[in-house]
Amino acid sequence: MRTLVPKPHSEVTVKHRRSESTALIPLCAALLLALPARAAGPTRITVSASPGGTVQVAGPGGDSVTAVEFDLAQTSGDADSGDGSDDGEGNPVVNRTIAHHAGASAVAKGRSTAKSNPEFLTGVQGLNFNNQRFANGGNQFSVEPPDQGLCAGNGFVIESANDVLRIFDSTGTPVTPVVDLNTFYGYAPAINRAVSPLQFGPSITDPSCYFDPDTQRWFHVVLTLDRANAFTQSLAGSNHLDIAVSTSANPTGSWVVYHLPVQNDGTQGTPDHGCVQPRRPPFVHGPCLGDYPHIGADANGFYITTNEFDLAGPFFYGSQIYALDKHALAANSASVTGFLYNTGDPSLGVLIDAPNDLPGFTVWPAQSPAGVYNSANGGTEFFMSSMAVFYGFDTRVSVWSMTNTSALSSGQAPNLSIRIADTIGYGVPSSSFQKPGAIPLAQCQTDAVCAGRVGSALRTTQNAEARLDSNDSRMQQVVYANGKLWGSLDTGLIIDGTDQQNGIAYFILNPDSLKAFQQGYVGLANNNANYPTIAVTPSGRGVLAFTLVGADHYPSAAYTSLDAKIGAGDIHVSAEGAGPQDGFSGYAGLANPVRPRWGDYGAAAADGNVIWTASEYTAQTCTFAQYNAGPSSPTGFGTCGGTRGPLGNWSTFLSKLSVGP
Repeated sequence: MRTLVPKPHSEVTVKHRRSESTALIPLCAALLLALPARAAGPTRITVSASPGGTVQVAGPGGDSVTAVEFDLAQTSGDADSGDGSDDGEGNPVVNRTIAHHAGASAVAKGRSTAKSNPEFLTGVQGLNFNNQRFANGGNQFSVEPPDQGLCAGNGFVIESANDVLRIFDSTGTPVTPVVDLNTFYGYAPAINRAVSPLQFGPSITDPSCYFDPDTQRWFHVVLTLDRANAFTQSLAGSNHLDIAVSTSANPTGSWVVYHLPVQNDGTQGTPDHGCVQPRRPPFVHGPCLGDYPHIGADANGFYITTNEFDLAGPFFYGSQIYALDKHALAANSASVTGFLYNTGDPSLGVLIDAPNDLPGFTVWPAQSPAGVYNSANGGTEFFMSSMAVFYGFDTRVSVWSMTNTSALSSGQAPNLSIRIADTIGYGVPSSSFQKPGAIPLAQCQTDAVCAGRVGSALRTTQNAEARLDSNDSRMQQVVYANGKLWGSLDTGLIIDGTDQQNGIAYFILNPDSLKAFQQGYVGLANNNANYPTIAVTPSGRGVLAFTLVGADHYPSAAYTSLDAKIGAGDIHVSAEGAGPQDGFSGYAGLANPVRPRWGDYGAAAADGNVIWTASEYTAQTCTFAQYNAGPSSPTGFGTCGGTRGPLGNWSTFLSKLSVGP
């Protein structure tokens, strides 16, 4: 069946393929949901290994701006272009949402900003826009936002972003240069600017990484979208999760790559979930998209979840959960068996919120510090997901349990179930304002010479400083630690009676009773706290990290302590932002439609009693004269001395924090 869910407070007709009967379901949601008939139960899957290699580097270089700067799979496209580069509504293919309107706001008391932080050990400048654009000899696109992955263990830290990675040692010293992800995965460059006509490699996005303390292996996962051919950005339809697994505990050594097709249209051994194309009726059969992958693990399995949409159509089909034998992956086996669970499949019995029968959305799998997993029921992996994404505001979160995960080693399917936990209220936030500052890219568009250099038509009036994209209340990084389940998400928040801002709701739950040990809000009056991420030590000491931005702060890297006894502590700023975001996605003439990007997620990882966090912030600011100086080069025009790219200035910051035993 296909369910069409229109704007909030309206009714929806559910039409069954084999029946003309209808039912009216009131839903406060703004999504298009498709639930076609499917085979009962989870689907058996197999992933195969490809020859891997070591972390290889191609140096920085290339011109500052060329005629082709944007990957159409990751930026807005022309809805009528017919190139398969967007979802039919002018939106990018990847990082889609089902919540299109802000909901009600939660109400909370404000918190102070700490002037010092004795727990802060060191800070490391992470990857930035300049690194991304000029990696691999400059054969990269201009990309916003960074989408951070972070993992730590065995004396190393890996940070990954769209579309690069770098490895550090435990002191924060880089041990590799910046590596582009197309090179890391053995593909052709994202764009080969040295040939005519231009050639394009696959589009890679949404990186995540994880160090497994049990097997002493590193895991790195991305979503890869295949091109129709090497001479076009048009998409072939096939897309897959690439799963890189190290062959030792040293991430600078060799890796093996597994490919997991996720188009789920019956090709390449995938099940057929009934996705459709073209973009508007009449709909015909087409490929699905495995959007927004994230990873977790327990003692037995390695889990990847995605949000499944039509690749080029309008419908959402539910989160997909891929469960793979972790030990077979860690052993670098030639092939690994697992199972696919479709949360939009009525036969699985996990549709939520009867009678509305909603699937999961961003069902985030848990990671466990120090390999302390839940061994109950033959091994249990937990997941969490938001309810407010469907309704705008809610007082519940979904807790998913996959039990008997030890069955994966014998090729048998674990069991998936869902329960609903009552929580404090939270709602889909609006965008976040920045305090005024220098925005030389926007100023460049009003200068006849400079505008041409960044590919913009000359504007007679300057674009306003952009508001930052907030998350849509989807669940963010989930942790199972000290017998508790930890999660957080963005919410609209009214602090001390001020106007609505955005903040964070966090939940520390008993996974058995679903009662909350602690739950609450993190925010600062007249400012916004966005894109939270959590890491927790085995003893239950945690850190919640995020971006802080508003009247008092340019986009800054911030964090607070978190534990099950007192909840969240004061807000600490580990890296103060130097200026406002000044990126192409926020300006008419460079983006269509305008959608200032931020996030789409941060990351954090526990390593013993140390927690590493990764948050997006702005590390630089410069005048228009500084921006407009110099010839085209990685350190010339538009780069302000190599601190940014001509089309963006996002940066990331890694914080190393001691939380004690």
